[in-house]
Amino acid sequence: MAGKVTVLVGTTKGVFLIDGGTGRSGWKVRGPFCNGWPINHVVGDPASGTIWAGGGGDWHGAGIWRSADGGASWQVARLTRGTMDNWAANDADFAAMIGWTETPLPFGDGFAQIWSLGHAHGRLYAGTKPASLLESRDGGVTWARVEGLTNHPSAPGWNPGAAGLVLHTIVTDPADPARIWLGISAAGVFATEDGGQTWERRNRLSNAEACAHHDHPAAPRDGETGLCVHNMMRAPGADDRLYQQNHHGVWRSDDGGRSWADINRGLPSTFGFPIRVHPRDPDTVWTLPLNGDSAGRFPPDAACAVWRTRDGGQSWQAMRVGLPQEGCFFTVLRQGMAGDARDPAGIYFGTNSGSVFASLDEGDSWQEIARHLPTVLSVEVLDMQRDRLPA
Repeated sequence: MAGKVTVLVGTTKGVFLIDGGTGRSGWKVRGPFCNGWPINHVVGDPASGTIWAGGGGDWHGAGIWRSADGGASWQVARLTRGTMDNWAANDADFAAMIGWTETPLPFGDGFAQIWSLGHAHGRLYAGTKPASLLESRDGGVTWARVEGLTNHPSAPGWNPGAAGLVLHTIVTDPADPARIWLGISAAGVFATEDGGQTWERRNRLSNAEACAHHDHPAAPRDGETGLCVHNMMRAPGADDRLYQQNHHGVWRSDDGGRSWADINRGLPSTFGFPIRVHPRDPDTVWTLPLNGDSAGRFPPDAACAVWRTRDGGQSWQAMRVGLPQEGCFFTVLRQGMAGDARDPAGIYFGTNSGSVFASLDEGDSWQEIARHLPTVLSVEVLDMQRDRLPA
């Protein structure tokens, strides 16, 4: 028997929860939560219903919020200091107004924001800005830095993307807790097979000669993909298939990221942010191309389409029914597309103009389930299907 579906939305002004019930209909918006913090990513655990939200910034410092009761109440684990701490330390009245006390924070001023979260095998992971990886083994109460990544030999040469040097994508292997893939902008893809002790950089092109040189600084060159990864997902099944959307194209790997093939043919643009893979079919993928990084970053011809492949990227089809086809200038950011595991699979995306769209037929048609939210930074789904819960 299926439980309820809740769309988890991170925005510039806190977390919003959009409840669709057991039938994925009658959507109701709750929020904002997390005291209006900028929230870059929200994830949930379908086994327990726990929700975590990561974010922060220069004012608050970095932190991770946790709700164990479906969003009714939240607690924050503050990880680094922000400007408000400096103000409060020097102004007793301001400190009293915000309820501030001088409490040492575990990472001092080591990073400004949490950018991504991942939950698997009883562990919670967090990616930061500037890029590092944190791990919690107690549900987000305490955190430790994964030093194997921090000390990677290539780290001194990592370059920031337009949003800074961010670790924005965390991909886990559902069958093996020791295997993790990361996307860092603009350093590329990293993978570990020993639980984070050592990391391998995986950006090699499968056929470098077939990828013509481009002048764009984010384009593939030197036998590697463009290093400014925007989003990455692992396909279902035993094979190590990965898909990524980066600053200059959509790419597929059939060997766990050890080599990548260009699958852009048929798409209207090489630029975009999110990518989504079907929960059961490794050949079905959705992406949302934009017109280019210096051309406005909105849908080509100002007409929105989610593009779908059913053959692993050999061909693509534009899905437009229910989406705005005139005067559409919104952007969908790298963590702005999500999916559920129902049959047919649901696909969801949020825009920087504050709308959230849903398709309950795998992209064939779309409906707007929320509007006028703050800028949407991330969308995920908490799908409480009882038949998927662990025994």
